[in-house]
Amino acid sequence: MDLLQNGGQNHQGLSAKTVSDVLSLVRNMFRYAKAKGVAVPCDAKEIMIKQSTGEFRIFSVHEQEKLCQYLCSHLSLKNIGILLCLYTGLRVGEICALQWKDISFTENTIYVHQTLQRLQIENATKQRTKLVITAPKSLCSIRTIPIPEDIVCLLKSAVPEKYGYLLTSQENCCIEPRTMQNHFKRILKETGIKETNFHTLRHTFATRCVEAGFDIKSLSEILGHSSVNITMNRYVHPTMELKRQHMQRLSCPFAVNSNRQDGSN
Repeated sequence: MDLLQNGGQNHQGLSAKTVSDVLSLVRNMFRYAKAKGVAVPCDAKEIMIKQSTGEFRIFSVHEQEKLCQYLCSHLSLKNIGILLCLYTGLRVGEICALQWKDISFTENTIYVHQTLQRLQIENATKQRTKLVITAPKSLCSIRTIPIPEDIVCLLKSAVPEKYGYLLTSQENCCIEPRTMQNHFKRILKETGIKETNFHTLRHTFATRCVEAGFDIKSLSEILGHSSVNITMNRYVHPTMELKRQHMQRLSCPFAVNSNRQDGSN
């Protein structure tokens, strides 16, 4: 409870997700200690952190078309990276860490095995943060994703020599997530699309996949989730148009017969 209310560097409280991750780490430590024969006072299984599910933003079909039109008419490595996220569900840290060698043009796939993030340096006097490339947060996030053919064509024509990081085509120069997020927001402003965060691309990808009839198991693996339930509960948000289409599949034969009788009279 103290972490929720007073945790963090500014003592303004940590999010329920962060506290839940801390609790998970503590449980693992207790489990390890118990396996080594160390007596622990409790296993913390009874402690539960209630996480509220916020309402995620997704792009409407019209917004997505407008965004794609802009990106395709202003092609750059960063804009191609945004398109790639919109059509593969990559996270911002994953696209920033992606290298050309991770893309197979024979199989038309992306191998996702790294993420880029800026971390704080403890007890630092000058530089307080540093960019770090690490493995994804879970083994399920290490995955191979098929690329749509249209995006493959864009990637093939992006630069003559493909080496280094995708977003820069340089070996020792990468673009950090915050820079990519700011670039994304500038594009939204130029296109007149309501401002949102970079993760909306991932939400939109998942929703469009459901609308296109993807089976949830395949979608879950493409997104790098550990279970299908995470995909369903966190990223899949049926639009009103999809709900309307589902409802139209229902029919009332009595209403149809009634209308015919009214017409005959």
